[in-house]
Amino acid sequence: MSSERPEEISNAPVDRGRQTSNAGRDGESAGDRSQTPGSAQGAADDASHHEATVLVRGETVRDQEPTSPSKKSPSKEKKPPRKEVSEVKVKMQSRLPVLDDDADVGVQKEHIVVRDGKADLAFTGTLLAAAAPPSAPQGHWREYRIYETNGGKHVFSKVSRSVFAEEQDTHEAEVFDPAPSSVPSQLLRSARDLTRSRPLTWMDAAVAFFGYDPLAKALYRKLSGQFEEHIS
Repeated sequence: MSSERPEEISNAPVDRGRQTSNAGRDGESAGDRSQTPGSAQGAADDASHHEATVLVRGETVRDQEPTSPSKKSPSKEKKPPRKEVSEVKVKMQSRLPVLDDDADVGVQKEHIVVRDGKADLAFTGTLLAAAAPPSAPQGHWREYRIYETNGGKHVFSKVSRSVFAEEQDTHEAEVFDPAPSSVPSQLLRSARDLTRSRPLTWMDAAVAFFGYDPLAKALYRKLSGQFEEHIS
């Protein structure tokens, strides 16, 4: 009996070691099994995180796209400020080609002709003719006038008007004196003498001042046919 016990005692540790080693292997196997699902879950988390990053980047790129000029709302475009008009000038424009002093044609009276940059002309005489365009759709027009003074001189006036309050009217005027001592007469007469033409008249001076634009021709027709060039 004493010989059998040692065998039992000696076998017992061996069994425990085997059990321990088996348990270790089982634990490692269990550990491997427990790590496998964790690794799959981590990969899934990484994939989902990567997808979220891609989406966020995509949204960021779309938000930062520059707006095309053609897509701008018309309401945001600035419109030019509207010009203020003068009520007095608007009434004058509405009456064209009639002028305020048309009733003074042929009437002897005191006149004052305004000139920019020079002294105004004051004289007693007659308004021979005045002309203005039939309309002024753009708010600008000209007025031409010819006067004759009691002393035999002629005054030519050109006025440029605008209906807009911020734009000032402009005034030009010249005097034709038929006397040889007058400077304008001398200058024009010298040009005529060089060409050996007929003597200078106030009509020649009028053409030199107004020219032959349509409004000037309308002014000449109100005076006489002497402004026309007659040929045979």
